[in-house]
Amino acid sequence: MKTVPAIDYQDAKRIVDAIVEKALQLQKAAVISVADAHGELIAFARMDGAPLASIRVAANKAYTAARERKPTKDIGDKIRHPEKGFDIAFYGDSRFVGWGGGIPIRRNGEVVGAIGVSGLSSAEDIALANVGLELIATGNNS
Repeated sequence: MKTVPAIDYQDAKRIVDAIVEKALQLQKAAVISVADAHGELIAFARMDGAPLASIRVAANKAYTAARERKPTKDIGDKIRHPEKGFDIAFYGDSRFVGWGGGIPIRRNGEVVGAIGVSGLSSAEDIALANVGLELIATGNNS
């Protein structure tokens, strides 16, 4: 039997809290989701003023990053490539997205979860998602 490592709720909540704190410092509002290794939600926050459409997008960014084991921006770049690009529907999963802001969380080389941030520009979503990733990478327990 194979055991799939996964991020736990405590770490997922710490990630959400750190990203919310950083967004507040920047005076921005976003939607943050943290998923397990299968892409299923563990923790979620929709900040006041964040776009309603970003609720599903943030969850789908985390889902995509976990399932594909790579950042959603990489997927988006590939499907938009002028010569090698393809329709995202080729993945066969309607939840897959290619906007930046979804990143996998790795421990010991294995994906244990993913972070999805939505509501801002792709670059801002990525930067905020990386705040959560850095928190886990450094083992910061504050």
